[in-house]
Amino acid sequence: MGSLNSFQDQQGYVEEENNQKKMTETCTMDGAVDWNGRPAIRGRTGSWVAAVLILVNQGLATLAFFGVGVNLVLFLTRVLGQDNAEAANNVSKWTGTVYIFSLLGAFLSDSYWGRYKTCAIFQVIFVIGLTLLSLTTYLFLLKPKGCGDEKSPCGEHSNFEFALFYLSIYLIALGNGGYQPTIATFGADQFDEDDPEEGHSKIAFFSYFYLALNLGSLFSNTILGYFEDKGIWTAGFWASTGSAAMGLILFLCGTPRYRHFKPQGNPLSRFCHVLVAAIRKWKVKITSDGDDLYEEHLKQCRENQSRKILHTRGFKFLDRAAIITSEESNHVDKCAQNPWRLCTVTQVEEVKCVLRLLPIWLCTILYSVVFTQMASLFVEQGAVMKTTVSNFHIPPASMSSFDILSVALFIFIYRRVLDPLVAKLRKRGLTELQRMGIGLVIAIMAMISAGVVECFRLKYARTDCASTDCESPSSLSIFWQVPQYMLIGASEVFMYVGQLEFFNSQAPDGLKSFGSALCMTSISLGNYVSSLLVTIVMRFSSRDDMSGWIPGNLNRGHLDRFYFLLAALTTADLMVYIVCAKWYKYIKFEAKGGDDQNECIRQAELGV
Repeated sequence: MGSLNSFQDQQGYVEEENNQKKMTETCTMDGAVDWNGRPAIRGRTGSWVAAVLILVNQGLATLAFFGVGVNLVLFLTRVLGQDNAEAANNVSKWTGTVYIFSLLGAFLSDSYWGRYKTCAIFQVIFVIGLTLLSLTTYLFLLKPKGCGDEKSPCGEHSNFEFALFYLSIYLIALGNGGYQPTIATFGADQFDEDDPEEGHSKIAFFSYFYLALNLGSLFSNTILGYFEDKGIWTAGFWASTGSAAMGLILFLCGTPRYRHFKPQGNPLSRFCHVLVAAIRKWKVKITSDGDDLYEEHLKQCRENQSRKILHTRGFKFLDRAAIITSEESNHVDKCAQNPWRLCTVTQVEEVKCVLRLLPIWLCTILYSVVFTQMASLFVEQGAVMKTTVSNFHIPPASMSSFDILSVALFIFIYRRVLDPLVAKLRKRGLTELQRMGIGLVIAIMAMISAGVVECFRLKYARTDCASTDCESPSSLSIFWQVPQYMLIGASEVFMYVGQLEFFNSQAPDGLKSFGSALCMTSISLGNYVSSLLVTIVMRFSSRDDMSGWIPGNLNRGHLDRFYFLLAALTTADLMVYIVCAKWYKYIKFEAKGGDDQNECIRQAELGV
C-alpha cells in the first residue's frame, strides 16, 4: 500500500512537472507561427538553431553567385570577345538586374507566398540557371578547346550560343535576386524583437548575415577566381552549381524549425485605399493631435495580426483617409466600413513610412555606384598592373578578398570595440542612420585612394604597350590596390549592414521583405547609374586625339579622373543625406497586449 501511494505521488509530481513545462513554453510575442500554422513556441522554433542554417545557406548561395559574378567581366572579354567598356557595362546591367528582381521576390513574399516558399522557389530557379550556364560553357562557348585564359581568347559564337548564355545568367539573376531580400528577412524572423534577449540577437544577426555573405564570396574570389582566371571556366561554374544545390538542401532540412509570418496581402491595394480615401475627403478638417482617427481594435475586424503603428505628424493630407465621417460612423462597430472611404491609422502610417524611407534610399544609390566598381573597374585596373610575385600569378578579381577580410575585421571592431565605446561615452550606440553616413565618408576615401593609385600606375606604365596584350602594362604592383579594397570593406560594414538593420526595423510588418529589397535595389540602381556614368564619360571624354577616360588600353586613358569624379559626386550625396537623415521620423509600433500570449499558453496546456 505504501509503495502504491509512493507511485501515485511520483506520478502526480511528473504530471505537475509536465504541466509546469507546458506553461513555461510560451509563444513568441511577435505573432510568428510554426510550420503547422500554430503560434510559435519560443523553445521549439527559431532562434540561433534556425538562424545558423540560414547563415550557412547564405554563405553557400553567395559562393555560387560570386563564382559567376566575380570574374564575369573577364569571361565577357576573353570568351565572348567584348572590349573593356562593353564588358563593364554588361556586368553592371546584369548585376543591376539581379537586384531589380529582389523587388519581385519581396512582393511575392510579403503578399502571397510567404518568405519560406519564396526562398525555396527562387533557389530552385538559381540552381537551374547555374546548371544551364555550366552546360552552355562546356558544350558551346569554350571553342577552340583550351581557350578562355589571358593569352588564348575564344573564337566567334553564334546567336544561339549567345542566347543560351544570356538566358542562363539572367535565370541566375532571377533566382538570386528573388531569394536575397527574402532570406535576410526570413533569418530576422527567427528572433522575437519583443523579447530583450532575442531582440539583441536579431541585431547581431544582420552583422553575421553580411559576414556569411562575404565569407561565401571569399572562396569564389580566391580559389574559383584563380581557376577561372586560368581559363578553367567549366570547373568553376560546376563548383558554383554544386554549392547552390547544397545550400538548397540545407535550407529545406531546417523546415520544421523555422518561424513564419503569414503574408498580409497586396500592399499596393492598401496604398491605393489610403490615397483614394484621402482624396475623397480633401475638404474634411482634421485635428492636430489625431485622436479622432480610426483604428481597428476588435480582433475579428482585423484582416491580419500585424502590429498597429502609432500615429505620427507629417503628411497630414493622408490622415484624412482615417477620419470617421457621420456617414461611416454607423458601419465602424460592425466591421463593415468601405476600405476606399475609410482606412486605419496603421494603413495611413504604412504609406507615410514608405514616403519617409524613399529619400534615405535614394541617397544610398550613389554609394552603390562606388561599391560596384569592385566588380568592374577595380578588376580592369588590377589586370594592367604587375600581377606576379616571383612566378606566381595573382588573378585581379581575387584582390576583392581584401574587401572580404576588411568586412570581417571591421564587423569585429565595430561590435566588440567601437559600439561599446560609443555607448559608454554617449549612453547609446550609433544609430543606423549615423552608421550609414560614416559609410559614405569612408567610400569617398576609397575613391580618392583608387584615383591616387591610378595616377601612380600611369606614372609607371610601359610606353611600349600598344595594347592590353602586354604581360605587365605597368610595373606598379597590384598590391597597391589593397587600401582601396580595405576602405570599401570598412564602408560596407557601416553602410550595408546599417541599411539592412534600418530598412528591416523601419518597414511595417506587412512590408519587411520590401524593406530588405530596398537595400538590394539601391545596389541595382547603383549598377545602372554606374553604367550610364561610364557611357556619358566615354562620350564626352573621347575625341580624335583621345580615346576617353576608360579605353580598351587603360595606359592611354585617365581612369584616375573617373575615380575622382565619383569621390566628388559622393561628397555631394553625403551633404544631401545629412539633411534627409535629420528630417527622418522613426516608426513607432503599439505594444502588444497579453491576449495572444494567454491563447498560446492555453494551447500549450491542451498539448496542441
